Amino acid sequence: MGGKRIGRLVLAATAAWGLAASAARAGEITFWTWRQEDKAAYTELFNDFTKANPDIHVKFEAFAPENYATIVSAALAGGRGGDVLHVRAYGGLEQFAKAGYLMPLDPQTVPELANLPDDAKAAETLRADGKVYAVSFASQTLGLLINKDVFAKAGVQPPETWDQLLSVSRTLKDKGIIPIANGTATAWMDEVFTGIFTGPFLGTAFVQDILAGRATFEDPRYVAALGRLLELRDFLPPGYTGIDYATGQQLFLSGRAAMFAGGSFEIANFRKQNPKLALDFIAPPAPKAGEPRYVSKFYDGGYAVNAKAANKADATRLVRWMGTKEYGDKFSALLGNISPIKGVVIQDPLLAQVAKLNDVSMPYIMAVHFRYESPTGSELLQGAVQRMLAGNLTPQQVGAEVTQGIARYYVPFQKK
Repeated sequence: MGGKRIGRLVLAATAAWGLAASAARAGEITFWTWRQEDKAAYTELFNDFTKANPDIHVKFEAFAPENYATIVSAALAGGRGGDVLHVRAYGGLEQFAKAGYLMPLDPQTVPELANLPDDAKAAETLRADGKVYAVSFASQTLGLLINKDVFAKAGVQPPETWDQLLSVSRTLKDKGIIPIANGTATAWMDEVFTGIFTGPFLGTAFVQDILAGRATFEDPRYVAALGRLLELRDFLPPGYTGIDYATGQQLFLSGRAAMFAGGSFEIANFRKQNPKLALDFIAPPAPKAGEPRYVSKFYDGGYAVNAKAANKADATRLVRWMGTKEYGDKFSALLGNISPIKGVVIQDPLLAQVAKLNDVSMPYIMAVHFRYESPTGSELLQGAVQRMLAGNLTPQQVGAEVTQGIARYYVPFQKK
């Protein structure tokens, strides 16, 4: 999208904020988000808040995801913007918190922070000052989505080990079924695909070695794990290099493909598109029987208070409420996401099953640890894996390319 178009969007957004600001003094606060599709759920949630806080009304305002960061940045730079903001986690949070646009949250002003696990708070923490700037709203888990009907008709069981994955995939392919729906044309999904299938071969020890400076992405463990991805190419859709995210989803939803490598964020969407889908979600296969089947986990983002909110006190009251079990219970029920709030009861059996998988999890490494500087680890990995799966790079070259890119700013890699 051109700069003029984005500029008009920013002007429109900030003008809308100006109108909302005067209303906020009369008891209205605005909530900015990129999730237009969640408006009905948030309207219900905010109605619950207003019932308990009748002096406060929350106005929902959504912007297109591809423009959201630009609009919010421009608005906040001008001392404007929503009172409460949907923000990303990790590096996505840092650009706003570092600039002083967000109000730091502490246990005195937001005691509900105690309801969140440490890794959820870390996801919304500015590294420079160690302060938390948002209440985390959801965790996401990466694994394999299974069409149970397709598996049953083919007479196969969901794989638990790598060898079983290859065997099951051969059987499915022999029966005219695409084993794995994913293509490689959508770069960010290549990172998801990589995280899912390499995770069990790496485990938490590898992540610890990376963070301690004892290893790089040229480590034999990482290179060997990347090599495993090449074994899956025969089980992807024909012409997989041209298959994008949406097309892969449809291959799975239509029953033409048996598995989809994706995240827990797919569950609600898949059910909406195909209510009859017999869906399951499993951890990726272990290298060998009895070994851990690590899922990759990350936090999606959080709820932050604009440091220059027209009504900061009421905005803080809303964010505090968004950190309660009451909110988390209903959020999970309405939106089909896993709330990180302690004690939340997940009523949906499949979502509860996914939450249980998080007991054996590892960080989604590039998103959690290497999205703070440029080029991000995600950018480097996505492009390199895309070329590797197309046959244009070796796993060794991918590891070297990613390591060299991150070494521009990550000191431990500069010593290797």
